[in-house]
Amino acid sequence: MSNIGSMVLQMLKNEISEVDYKRYIKQLHYNEEDSKSNLAIFHAPNPLIANWIQTKYAHKISHLFEIKTGVKPTVTVCVKTGNIPLTATSAPTTPVQSEKVPHTLLNPSYTFQNFVVGGSNNFAYVASKSVSEKPGIVYNPLFIYGGVGLGKTHLMQAVGNVMLAQGKTVIYTSVEQFLNDFSRHLSNRTMDRFKDKYRKCDLLLIDDIQFLSGKNQIQEEFFHTFEALRNENKQIIITSDKHPKKIGGLEERLKSRFEWGLVADIQPPELETKIEIIKKKCEINRVKLDKEVINYVATIIENNTREIEGILSKLNAYSQLMGVDINIEFARNVLKEQLTEKRNNITIDTIMEIVSKELNVKSSEIRSKSRNSNIVYARRIAIYLSRNLTPNSMPQLAHYFGMKDHTAVSHTMKKIQEIMKNDEDFKIKVDELSNKISAITSQ
Repeated sequence: MSNIGSMVLQMLKNEISEVDYKRYIKQLHYNEEDSKSNLAIFHAPNPLIANWIQTKYAHKISHLFEIKTGVKPTVTVCVKTGNIPLTATSAPTTPVQSEKVPHTLLNPSYTFQNFVVGGSNNFAYVASKSVSEKPGIVYNPLFIYGGVGLGKTHLMQAVGNVMLAQGKTVIYTSVEQFLNDFSRHLSNRTMDRFKDKYRKCDLLLIDDIQFLSGKNQIQEEFFHTFEALRNENKQIIITSDKHPKKIGGLEERLKSRFEWGLVADIQPPELETKIEIIKKKCEINRVKLDKEVINYVATIIENNTREIEGILSKLNAYSQLMGVDINIEFARNVLKEQLTEKRNNITIDTIMEIVSKELNVKSSEIRSKSRNSNIVYARRIAIYLSRNLTPNSMPQLAHYFGMKDHTAVSHTMKKIQEIMKNDEDFKIKVDELSNKISAITSQ
């Protein structure tokens, strides 16, 4: 190997999947000239790959540097345009800022500008924005909870990036990193340095606090860290997968303190929000997708919006390798494994259960003769999905839905296809339900 960066990437090759290495890591080039002992700069061919590697592997690459050299650098993945290297967020590389707070591992693309706001996350967004404007004054601590990939870390780090730009000291860490740091300093008898690091910052960001569960010694240390920061009006932001009251194995005094400020939840995004997130990701990563492909991608992802980055990376990589534009047929072919459909495992009852829940209509109402518009809407979708996702014949469907005969089912199918052709919102909703049913039954 010609340089330390190449050696580190070769080490990484042995720890990740062959697909990730060939598709992404292999395209990295180490900038030996501009890198320093505490700053490792890599160049990627485009913003999408740069963003993806920065988010997924920068921390791992930094750790491998530490194993090889004894120094853990900040890793920056850039896109080089002419003689000007650009970061994954298309901003000029600024090594000086990276050195200013070397222990801060914030993703520069996690900003409020890049966060797509919808009904599912608006409360958490407004709360985070307020904290960024008045840290230590309003909502301290701010506790954000929700499922994986819904934007908790994005909002938390958006506050961090605002304060970092103001010259504030920001610490971002997971519970696992906090625990490892604590154990290392405890073994080395350097707890004063540990306390200085975590108790003298302006903003402490702690991800996945639920992993404190059952760890009594580290809970004790975190409690004192929490108290020290709050007594100095320093801002604390915490994320979790559940409300503090529902975290088992956590001391009651910690649970109560987590609720002192504001507890904000993030719900799974609505279809419209998913579409806007995809548009924003396409804009950031300079990926061109037409409206039909965007709508299709929105229907195949579940609640975890992190899937979007991977899907865009995959589409873009295949498009470049094959030298073709991304259209709907291309997208369906490339992403077909995202929807491993096992139709024989899907029953009409399963479809009815999901449709009734999603559309807030009782199963009994769907099978009734009611002409209420909401019920008719749900009935049409249920019949269409039952015909397309199960092996049942039209006579069987007619019997299940209490229809006269198979011709009534045929007429309904034609009517639905006509509506889908003319009503894009209806089509997107049907596709979303179809993909959701297929995903659940293939688990």
